[in-house]
Amino acid sequence: MSSTKADRKAADDAASWLFNVVTSVGIILVNKALMATYGFSFATTLTGLHFATTTLLTVVLRWLGYIQPSHLPLPDLLKFVLFANCSIVGMNVSLMWNSVGFYQIAKLSMIPVSCFLEVVLDNVRYSRDTKLSILVVLLGVAVCTVTDVSVNTKGFIAAVIAVWSTSLQQYYVHFLQRRYSLGSFNLLGHTAPAQAASLLLVGPFMDYWLTNNRVDSYAYSITPILFIVLSCSIAVGTNLSQFICIGRFTAVSFQVLGHMKTILVLILGFILFGKEGLNLHVVIGMIIAVAGMIWYGNASSKPGGKERRSLSMNGNKPQKHGGLPESTEVVDDKV
Repeated sequence: MSSTKADRKAADDAASWLFNVVTSVGIILVNKALMATYGFSFATTLTGLHFATTTLLTVVLRWLGYIQPSHLPLPDLLKFVLFANCSIVGMNVSLMWNSVGFYQIAKLSMIPVSCFLEVVLDNVRYSRDTKLSILVVLLGVAVCTVTDVSVNTKGFIAAVIAVWSTSLQQYYVHFLQRRYSLGSFNLLGHTAPAQAASLLLVGPFMDYWLTNNRVDSYAYSITPILFIVLSCSIAVGTNLSQFICIGRFTAVSFQVLGHMKTILVLILGFILFGKEGLNLHVVIGMIIAVAGMIWYGNASSKPGGKERRSLSMNGNKPQKHGGLPESTEVVDDKV
């Protein structure tokens, strides 16, 4: 790879990371204001609106010629929608049935599950330093976020479903892009309409079950409607940036990035919404997590740090990707 091409790829990678971080953190803060300040607690329905807005964007992009005709078999589309919707519903139910501490533990476990999927399905091998750096990131986020940890049977089952479905959905994004040579816009054009339709159909019933409130009975006014519109607008970027990042990198690298977003959200939450200051254990956890992230980037980019020895799914030659693989894509809390 020439120096110019390598520099361009590094710039594209950095832009992808930044795009995902800005949109993800932005939508979390907007949704927090919408739900905490204005009492709009219908998370599943709101996610359906996010994908409906994203669908409108893909229609416009297809009309403008930015999305080319492509093929995604119906069975693969249905599997993806199943994983993605189980992830969204599972996370909401897990948060309702579990303590915040166990919910955070469940989210942290997505990294080892994603590693397991890559090892089993893609024959990826990690170096010792890469494994240790991931553990450091997990430790730092755990110190920041995990407080009370109590477990019950139905909450544990919900957390298991949420973790595995989220990990499978993120792995499947990478797999579908590689197998069918789909760019981020193309894959989003296939999946967004199906997710929008299914979530808008199921969402109101799911939200009523979770909150005991009906979405059609909410006292709508101009301010919360503006926040909903803003949330949907940012969600377009969040959904697109997820596909871009997982397509360019891997599900594990995306999870590591996700936990760094958790740290950033904590900091901004304290600044914008917090009634409590940054205490010592939170600061220590942030420092540990950032140090682990830096170590992960360095360790996984070294030769042998993270290597795919066989790509049986798409028949390509073995490829070292150091957490930052080559991609045909030039352009991604799940929302």
